[in-house]
Amino acid sequence: MPITADRPLAVYYEHPEWFRPLFAELERRGIPHVRLEAGRHRFDPAETPAYSILFNRMSPSAYLRGTGNAIFYTLPYLQHLREKGVRVVNGYDAFVTETSKAYQLSLLDRLGLPYPRARVVNHASEAPKAAEGLRFPVAVKPNIGGSGAGVTKFDDPESLRRAAERGELELGIDSTALVQEFIPQEESRIVRVEVLDGKLLYAIRVYSSGESFDLCPADVCQRLDGAALDAQVCAVDAAERGLRVEGYEPPPEVVADVERIMAAAGIEVGGVEYMIDARDGQRYYYDINALSNFVADAPNVVGFDPVPPLVDFLVAEAEKATLTTQEAA
Repeated sequence: MPITADRPLAVYYEHPEWFRPLFAELERRGIPHVRLEAGRHRFDPAETPAYSILFNRMSPSAYLRGTGNAIFYTLPYLQHLREKGVRVVNGYDAFVTETSKAYQLSLLDRLGLPYPRARVVNHASEAPKAAEGLRFPVAVKPNIGGSGAGVTKFDDPESLRRAAERGELELGIDSTALVQEFIPQEESRIVRVEVLDGKLLYAIRVYSSGESFDLCPADVCQRLDGAALDAQVCAVDAAERGLRVEGYEPPPEVVADVERIMAAAGIEVGGVEYMIDARDGQRYYYDINALSNFVADAPNVVGFDPVPPLVDFLVAEAEKATLTTQEAA
């Protein structure tokens, strides 16, 4: 096995809880690995890290947990690893996509896929003008988000104008935001399609009040039939938010779309979210995620545990990377 104590698998991560199942599986199999905390990290541009492979699990919502310093730092670190020839799963291109909702929409537009109409602004005063011609209600979304942070809905142009004038709009840590049409969700639900190695792994439908912007799969603690999930990670207010989940088999055309999206984004492990407009049945893709923390209690929701296949994939990729390195030498 190419993953040895001298060349361990590295997991670069930020959230303190989301990846406990991954670490538990690595330990169960006795796979040498190191945990790299993104919030407290350093690297030497002259050195090549001795990792068999690095799995990037950095989250764009890190600023909500006091480790926002790692978000922009991660980009030069991933670029450094690429230049040194270190195999990274969800590398530089994936993280660029993860950290820009504006770029995600440009990517969807390039692929000819439907998404909620939007404009991009870098100053709150531009929001009312940007909303002209859009169908209200609209939402203002920080470009670098996560967990629904900073997203605000406006039902009419006047309320948006007042918020802009009062300095009440949150543009986020890069002072960039979307002004985007708010889509009323059919049956108050969204679909998240997860991929592994760029191919369909599973899909779920997440139900909420219809007004929530935080639909993290790991935070859902109840199945659609009311059964409680044995969640290792469960948000303390998940029950109050009314989040419920069920496994789902998406149509073949959705699977094809999602796999195209992930290939274009350079994302090997991640998820794409879409919703159906309750007004006319139109499907809209709206979020591309390079960070998958998987649905809580997956066996009871989708029928299997996705963590072992994930580790299988990482081991196989480490073997390929080792062969490539040996051939180059």
